[in-house]
Amino acid sequence: MSVVDDKARQLLEKARDAENGRAAKILVNDGPLRQTVIALREGVMLQEHNSPPAASLFLFAGRVTVKGQEEETVGEGELVTLTHQRHSVTALEDSVFLLTTVTSVAGQGSHDGH
Repeated sequence: MSVVDDKARQLLEKARDAENGRAAKILVNDGPLRQTVIALREGVMLQEHNSPPAASLFLFAGRVTVKGQEEETVGEGELVTLTHQRHSVTALEDSVFLLTTVTSVAGQGSHDGH
């Protein structure tokens, strides 16, 4: 069992107990690169938000829907590139995923200073 798997399991327990039904932990924060493990209880939505210049989602466990210009269901073990449009993520069942983002690219203004 890897450290990431352990963190995913711990975060899912926190999400199940949290009032807002979610929990997150940044694993990598290196310049513009962020890797965050996010756990969502079934039915919880990350509201529509701006997409960073580059992002991917790897689902460790569960099933989520990513909704932007199109809607895509992501299952356990799947890796998807996230749209460059505004999007939301909804947990169709208790879910844990690794979100990898590039938070800024010179001249693009996305997520600058955040």
